[in-house]
Amino acid sequence: MQLQGQWLFRWRSYLPLLFFSLFIPAFGEFQYLFGSYTANMIGNVFCLFIGLLGLFVRCLVIGYVPVNTSGRNTKEQVADSLNTSGMYSMTRNPLYLGNFLMWSAPILLLYHEWLYLIYTLAFILYYERITMAEEKFLAEKFGAIYYDWSVKTPFLFPRFFRWYKPELAFSFKTVIRREYHGFYGLIAAMTTLGTIGESVIHRQFILDPFWIGLFIVGTVIYFIIRIFVKTTRLLKVEGRP
Repeated sequence: MQLQGQWLFRWRSYLPLLFFSLFIPAFGEFQYLFGSYTANMIGNVFCLFIGLLGLFVRCLVIGYVPVNTSGRNTKEQVADSLNTSGMYSMTRNPLYLGNFLMWSAPILLLYHEWLYLIYTLAFILYYERITMAEEKFLAEKFGAIYYDWSVKTPFLFPRFFRWYKPELAFSFKTVIRREYHGFYGLIAAMTTLGTIGESVIHRQFILDPFWIGLFIVGTVIYFIIRIFVKTTRLLKVEGRP
């Protein structure tokens, strides 16, 4: 399982995309929530909230961590220090918790219990192996410090009201630079699935004002941030990933 986890760790950013093949049969049964457009839109807003909540969890992690921890490295494990404060004082895997919530948003949008159940089981099997490889690496590198932290910190779902303040100050610049791709990916996924769902119901291509407005705002924000990231160093903070 640890060997599987090392392989999955390397490709963890891409393999979940294979799950979207299950959306095809789900769209064949798509209909408005409770048969009502209004109820469906309320549900859509709730799903978007879940996704943004996951992004918020990721931001709480990225905003506090130092360089060479909680990174996007894919070839090998990297950790110059052990994160035990902030979100890491509430759960051992806050980034994966954020990922779970963010991926939940577009899947919940289709309103199929069987699809969300498959997603949850796949997530557990997938990240169980990744975290085994990660925790083996951390245990070997940090020893007793790691074991003491892991015993009192939940695996995934946080232990609320157990927040230990990080040593570093929160960096909004780092959050913006690191997470703007995830923000735009969430908006794009929700817009695409919402538009497909509307088109399936009406049997013609439909551009709902809600999704179009959301996509336009998200796109403008994305490209503004991208210009700053690519052409300036305004969002670069020393000592941060």
